[in-house]
Amino acid sequence: MNTTKGKILVADDEKDIRDILNLLLIGEGYEVVLAENGQEAVNLSNDSIDLYILDVNMPIMTGFLAGSEIRKKYLAPIIFLTAYTGESDKVMGFSVGADDYIAKPFSNMELLLKIKALLRRVKQYSKNNKEANKNNDNSKILYKDLILDLNSQSVIKDNNVIVLTYTEFKILELFITHPKKIYSLDNIYQSIWQEDAIGDSTIMVHIKNLRKKLGDSSKNPIYIKTAWGKGYYVD
Repeated sequence: MNTTKGKILVADDEKDIRDILNLLLIGEGYEVVLAENGQEAVNLSNDSIDLYILDVNMPIMTGFLAGSEIRKKYLAPIIFLTAYTGESDKVMGFSVGADDYIAKPFSNMELLLKIKALLRRVKQYSKNNKEANKNNDNSKILYKDLILDLNSQSVIKDNNVIVLTYTEFKILELFITHPKKIYSLDNIYQSIWQEDAIGDSTIMVHIKNLRKKLGDSSKNPIYIKTAWGKGYYVD
């Protein structure tokens, strides 16, 4: 009987970091798969992996490229580890499918909290989907020219499928199911993560990337609107 909390793939070209994360995660009850570079991470990716931790600066294939390839097939959460902390780097990470981003050197406790939060959210999301299907509930939400498919965690616009990360989808779902309600950054974090913000907030980057995928504009928004000094909302 498998009693682990989940299977996590860790990819980092630094052996010391791989060893530390391996011991840390195994000690917390996770099964761990190790990769030395981005290409190996892609080769080892499969349906059994519950979460990916990818270093950005790896040989052969960077973490960003590896994350992009993994995201084409799998929806498991991705956390990027990197020494780069600029907004452009975060936007790049989230644009290829990341769910979170943590800077080196990192706190082991912060990383564990992020992992637990992501896995808990995905587990709850899967549970809600199963209950909805069991009760024959409508699994699609309509908003303007968007169709949110709760089962595939995707959005359909003009007959084209827009694949979102788990976090992006949950933010959009939150807004659309609560029209005209203004959510501050802290409100969004607490609603999605169901806990207080941990470390640096990435909500603004998620929303920026979400707008880009939807073809929306911050200056003349069609979907996600900004209440200056207050937060975000949809009509």
